[in-house]
Amino acid sequence: MKAKPKATRKRTSQKRAKAFTGAHALLLFPSGEDQKATLDLMRRFSAAVRYAYNRLLEGQTREDLKQADGSLCTFFRLNTRYADDAVMKAQALLDSAQERGEDPRKVVFGGRRLFETLKRGHLSGKPLKEVKREWREKRQGTLYSRGDKTKGGNLNLRLLVKEGALWLRINLGDGSYAWALVKTGHPNLNALLQRAYASLPYNVELSLKEGKVYATFTWEEEPTPLVATKENGVLALDVNSDPYHLALALVSPDGNLKRHLTLSLEPVDRAKNRGAKELVLWKIAHEVVSLALEHGVAIATERLRYLRKSRRGDGSGRAFRRKQHRFAYASLLRKVHSLARKKGVQVVEVNPQDTSTIGMLKYAPQLSLSKDVAAAYVIGRRALGFKEKLPKGYGKLLQDLSFRDHVQGFYASRVQELRAKRSAEPNPYLRRKLSQELERAKRHLSLLSSLQGSPGSRREVTDGRNSPGVNPWQVLRAGTFLPLLGREVPRDLSRLKPILFGGSWEGWRGGLGPHPGGGPECANVRSN
Repeated sequence: MKAKPKATRKRTSQKRAKAFTGAHALLLFPSGEDQKATLDLMRRFSAAVRYAYNRLLEGQTREDLKQADGSLCTFFRLNTRYADDAVMKAQALLDSAQERGEDPRKVVFGGRRLFETLKRGHLSGKPLKEVKREWREKRQGTLYSRGDKTKGGNLNLRLLVKEGALWLRINLGDGSYAWALVKTGHPNLNALLQRAYASLPYNVELSLKEGKVYATFTWEEEPTPLVATKENGVLALDVNSDPYHLALALVSPDGNLKRHLTLSLEPVDRAKNRGAKELVLWKIAHEVVSLALEHGVAIATERLRYLRKSRRGDGSGRAFRRKQHRFAYASLLRKVHSLARKKGVQVVEVNPQDTSTIGMLKYAPQLSLSKDVAAAYVIGRRALGFKEKLPKGYGKLLQDLSFRDHVQGFYASRVQELRAKRSAEPNPYLRRKLSQELERAKRHLSLLSSLQGSPGSRREVTDGRNSPGVNPWQVLRAGTFLPLLGREVPRDLSRLKPILFGGSWEGWRGGLGPHPGGGPECANVRSN
């Protein structure tokens, strides 16, 4: 059975992302004075980045900050090019925070994890010294200089070959230079040397780690001509932690599902070390890109910037934390994107909002798909520009007053029972978990209470913008999964078919036992 693309397609023009490659090297300083001067320059540059970040928050412009008589050059003894690069790094951090939806005023230079560790004050001795050293290096150990073709490659951090050895000449900003030997066996070394000989631009970033200075050289690659585009369809992918696998959905240009499959990620978990894990991830990335090339289609993924990291004591449980820490989504996506660009496969990133929810509610029961493949299918349709209309059966269900009363009663009873359990629970970790479940039940109750059933609230788009009124997909998820199916993330979604096609929930309304929201039956409802 094929899903009929009743919704209209949204035509969008996508700019092709720039592809960068690079090389990593260790810097060796024959002169102790040169090393000391370089570390001092890195400290001043890092402080300039933090200063520029705060000034950008206050509304100052890049042009004002990089002036020769401006604060960056004056306070931190930088030349105008270093000052401009510091502002650029600060602007990149600001843009990144805004894209992730974070408050840019709460950015922690040096890393929030290290900051929270030091703030707790529970370390002493050697562990404390190690954390403090890492914190100082991350806050004070950065220097960046962008490449410029008109300046012969890189003006401030320039590669030069002397007596058969590769050296980095570091402009200290006051007319003097420090010299460091570049030690590397990176596979891209020859390409880097060619750029240095040809005076082509390359970016250089110095970083401090365990007392040693490392250099990362990057440059923009010439784009490979596209041979597989979304005009022929997309191969959408979605990574799932339980079971640990990659779900793939091949979607035709008309929005129909042509093929679906899964690739296990368990070999990643069984890898003996980080190097072996990387090899397995690269192998999977090659399989994905090869499949896209075979069908001549683009690759579609979610635009996920980061993943939630669980920590001990947050009430999530040891098994769930273990799954979270092994989750290699970001790493796999980076490899797929990098390899696809090199092979000429177009990559389309979409907003991840409600992809899993829509897949579970709409396509899993309709096409008898797993929830993971259904989510990948939604990602693929979204990449092709399709909007997801709410099925008539679900619209009818949202208008059913008896359904809304039933679900509100369920969550009202659940809130009362969770409060009682939390008050009686002596274990602080379990009490925290119950608090999280309680807050979730309150949010669902508020969501159901605010549903007015207006026609506008049943319209949902897939480009990330909020629809007028309540999000109907979130209302349906809260109203059907836990109250009717008994789980917040159900495995068997076929029981939603009667509702999807007819809006009927007679099986539940007809009396399948006592009200699941009250009494001892509430204790048997599983939330995961």
